[in-house]
Amino acid sequence: MKKILITGGAGYIGSHTAVELIENGTEIAVVDNLVNSSEESLKRVEKITGGSVKFYNADIRDAAALDKIFAENDVGGVIHFAGLKAVGESVSMPLEYYENNIGGTLTLLFAMKKAGVKKLIFSSSATVYGDPERLPIDEASPLSTTNPYGSTKLFIEQILKDLYVSDKTWNITLLRYFNPVGAHKSGLIGEDPKGIPNNLTPYIAQVASGKLERVNVFGDDYPTPDGTGVRDYIHVCDLAAGHALALKKMTAPGVHIFNLGTGIGYSVLQMIAAFEKACGKKLPYSICPRRPGDIASCYAKVDKALNELGFKAKYGIDEMCASLWKWQTLNPDGYKK
Repeated sequence: MKKILITGGAGYIGSHTAVELIENGTEIAVVDNLVNSSEESLKRVEKITGGSVKFYNADIRDAAALDKIFAENDVGGVIHFAGLKAVGESVSMPLEYYENNIGGTLTLLFAMKKAGVKKLIFSSSATVYGDPERLPIDEASPLSTTNPYGSTKLFIEQILKDLYVSDKTWNITLLRYFNPVGAHKSGLIGEDPKGIPNNLTPYIAQVASGKLERVNVFGDDYPTPDGTGVRDYIHVCDLAAGHALALKKMTAPGVHIFNLGTGIGYSVLQMIAAFEKACGKKLPYSICPRRPGDIASCYAKVDKALNELGFKAKYGIDEMCASLWKWQTLNPDGYKK
């Protein structure tokens, strides 16, 4: 069986997907520049699984490094996670996001083409739906974006669709996932943000652990039940399982598109309350102005993934928060020793 190359495989979703694939008997290699990740995560992946991970510390914008990786490994397909990923940061650093995310993907695609590897799963995002016209969001919903991060995902999707039109032997799956949260049940791997977290749940976890003073709730005047933003949160282990199912399903060329979510929307205040239950304490929060690029509500219609991949999220909001709290408690400073 050929190897699967995971770009960004030392990161949050990448490391959990690495566990899932190894436990399914899939051999993997990982390329990651460690800008938003730590090599320690891969050592812990090996500890969890008893397997081995061939790791390359390289940037996917480095064509020579990619050529070397493909030459040294019998790669059958690529799962592409590598990229910058913070919505707010993308608004203030659009050029860096376009150069890194789109430029990196183009370099990767040229290297794949050169190596004759034409099977790709792309880590897309619900941000490609912009401010949705209807809820829940299905895969045929109109596409638009409200921030540069989302635009990079949408542009890459279009590049991949155009690539397939030009060469019908490519087998491409676009996984549009909603809001990944939680951590592996072992507490050994989880989300390890650099500096102050950009995402809600790791921020809440750091407030619960005393590292941060209070949760900032950006806007309480949205047209939602409690005025705060509503999102579809999905456990990262469910998301990893979705990648394994998508990989198994990649039997015919084409561009295959799936939402990966739970189909349930939770507000910011509901997430704070769920985390209070997990950690056993009240958490202070402040209402702040809305952030540019944010939308009111976003949750998935998940029928297609269920019907075609056999994917259904197993974990609810309580398991998401409990696993994140375990990770935070065992690793108060992330992967730092």
